[in-house]
Amino acid sequence: MTSTPTRAAQVRPARPDGTTPRTLARLGRRTVAALSFRSIGAVYVWLVIVVVFSVWAPETFPTATTIKQVLNGNAVAGLVALSVVPPLAARVFDLSVAYTMSLTSVLTARFLVSAGLGPGTAIALAMTAALLVGVVNGIVVVVLRVDSFIATLATGALVQSLITMVTDDSSITGVQLLAKPFADLAQLDVGGITLPVLYLLLAAVAIWFLLEHTATGRRLYATGFNTDAARLQGVRTDRLRFMTLVTSALLSGFAGIVFASQVGSGSPTAGTPYLLSAYAAAFVGATQLRAGRFNAWGTVLAVLLLGTGITGLGLATSAQWAASLFTGSVLIVALVLTGGRIALPTALRRRKATSPPVPSEAGAAAVPDKEAGR
Repeated sequence: MTSTPTRAAQVRPARPDGTTPRTLARLGRRTVAALSFRSIGAVYVWLVIVVVFSVWAPETFPTATTIKQVLNGNAVAGLVALSVVPPLAARVFDLSVAYTMSLTSVLTARFLVSAGLGPGTAIALAMTAALLVGVVNGIVVVVLRVDSFIATLATGALVQSLITMVTDDSSITGVQLLAKPFADLAQLDVGGITLPVLYLLLAAVAIWFLLEHTATGRRLYATGFNTDAARLQGVRTDRLRFMTLVTSALLSGFAGIVFASQVGSGSPTAGTPYLLSAYAAAFVGATQLRAGRFNAWGTVLAVLLLGTGITGLGLATSAQWAASLFTGSVLIVALVLTGGRIALPTALRRRKATSPPVPSEAGAAAVPDKEAGR
């Protein structure tokens, strides 16, 4: 008489380290997926860029000095890029970040040089101005229901007029900007790596934790995927969108203060060159790590990729148009790649809504919450 082996007897024996072949296979599949071009394609492109410029400019590019230059020179750009990530996660554009950065740059310099205030007071007043810009953006976009793209562009124009009134389109300079402790805010370094790199890492950790490990982050993604459905689920979408605009203004305002400390002057056009690169980095970052979602670490990776390319072009060629051409090309490619991926959850919901049985409004509202909870 034969006996049927039990389920426990059919389980394959564990390896000496406690893992089973099935567990190892699962880990292997996850590793392959995590290292695929779809997940971290920017890393492979980044490596190609490094190889190309190492061959193109072998005497100047593959050096420790270049690494420090990429990190230190793109920390402010990274802060501006991270400032647009929370609004984009909620499907809100903030085009005023460049003007807010310029505003805090010139206000800090004005308070230090002309008003004779201390660094702490000057920074606090400049950040208050950035906060007001964020509140105005929130009122116009959320309360008055003006499209965020147009509203923040108009707000930026108003901020630029204020900057012109304060500076008469001239940079503000003075020994107060070069003196400690204000100069140390951006110029103090450890092993050649300046403090703005640390600010960038701290901001990335904060945004990453918010979006990936809190209920607020899941609600932000749900709002971005489908605002109406998220509202039916009880998500306070208006409050979230308002807070993302305030957060964006504060972070870009801080970037302006760091910029003033870094260059030793308050420039009325400090933020203008950073607007295109910020959105390029954010959209490239949305194709990495968390494909289809704007995320912090993908944005930082994209900033370093763009910074490496621009630095390499600067070392290999003196053409002034090369950097803008590189950034614009990367942004176009990123928009093409993210267009399909970011629209994917909506497309899935639409297919589900048209298939039998037809879901109710409450059922449809649950979809973005599931997407956000992945």
